[in-house]
Amino acid sequence: MPRFRVLTGFAIALMICAVSLSVPELQWAPAHAQTKKKVEKKAAAPKETAKEQVRAPFTAEDQDAAVVPGIPDARAWGDSETDFARLLPQASGPWLAISGGGSDGAYGGGVLAGWSESGTRPEFAVVTGVSIGSLVAPFAFLGSRYDEEIRKNFTTVGAADIFEDRVTRDSLVDYWPLKALIEQRVTAKLLSEIATEHARGRRLFVVTTNLDAGRRVVWNMGAIAARGDDKALKLFRDILLASSSIPGFFSPVSVAVEANGKKFEEMHNDGTITAPFFVLPETMFSASGKSRPPLSQLYVIVNSKLSPEFGMTGRSIPGVLGRSIAVALTAALRTEVMLINAGAQRHGIALRIAHVDPTFNYPSRGLFDGRYMQALYDFGLAAGKKGTAFESTLPDLSLRGAGNPQ
Repeated sequence: MPRFRVLTGFAIALMICAVSLSVPELQWAPAHAQTKKKVEKKAAAPKETAKEQVRAPFTAEDQDAAVVPGIPDARAWGDSETDFARLLPQASGPWLAISGGGSDGAYGGGVLAGWSESGTRPEFAVVTGVSIGSLVAPFAFLGSRYDEEIRKNFTTVGAADIFEDRVTRDSLVDYWPLKALIEQRVTAKLLSEIATEHARGRRLFVVTTNLDAGRRVVWNMGAIAARGDDKALKLFRDILLASSSIPGFFSPVSVAVEANGKKFEEMHNDGTITAPFFVLPETMFSASGKSRPPLSQLYVIVNSKLSPEFGMTGRSIPGVLGRSIAVALTAALRTEVMLINAGAQRHGIALRIAHVDPTFNYPSRGLFDGRYMQALYDFGLAAGKKGTAFESTLPDLSLRGAGNPQ
């Protein structure tokens, strides 16, 4: 199963890189032009220096012992039942897991808002987020009063608010606009409210991938927020950026740690490399797990379609690569959902899954297309309001898929 998760995340990363390369020039150019305008209004993109490329050496033993200074419960290995058990909530209630999906995260944002309008949205004991899900998770954790903030994140931004199409030493584009957007939306007040909920026993988890260790890391964002100083605010923002940093597309994010008398920096990026969405370490769902999963209700928002879709593939490197990896991604997500479903049934957990319905077919003109995100947000909003977003039974997850010949 760990190998499967690596392949799943790798597919996600490659897919988005491939999509970025396959966007027609006329669709890519407006985002570039808008970005240039924003650079003039705000500030120039940060310049790279030779000093930034040098990393202090450390060993595998150092990595195993590494901690975030001053926040002992800041994180745990997401593949270790024993380590993760330190972070488990004291509060009881349903859990919510939000997947990655890029601009398709607009669907999950709409579902949450519609759910609030229906009057049936519960308070979650645990909220987890991966990649785009990590940018939604803090607001979902704090409840319906932040639905408007989520809506703005998907319906008032475009490609120029996310990246500048400028190659850096370790990425295809520069994500400094996204970094600035996170700094604007994630405030000291937000952290204070998250810290208050953390003190009540609730938990907010965000997943990144530690590139040096090659392992999944679960960040205890409430514990970080409880620290309450400027360093905590910076770390909180950095983790959200790291979880959304698609390999090759965006740069990894450095995190300062210490171990064995050494201070060094780890490299973290997209959580989807090791978890398309995260609930618990795999062993806690298995029959051989040491303890029963501490939940009775689980909601999962999958910001993607789960069924294969027909599409004529362009006979070019970007066309073939993009289509192939999109197919692999959909297959991997279906497999992940089936694994979670099997674990939930084994332990008597009521599982409800929301995913983009195959009937949604609004065209996308490129990366982070505003009209597409608005349409998908509205689609999720309607489903959440009607109470039809979450299914108690799995959709057709065969390779044949809905609407394809027998």
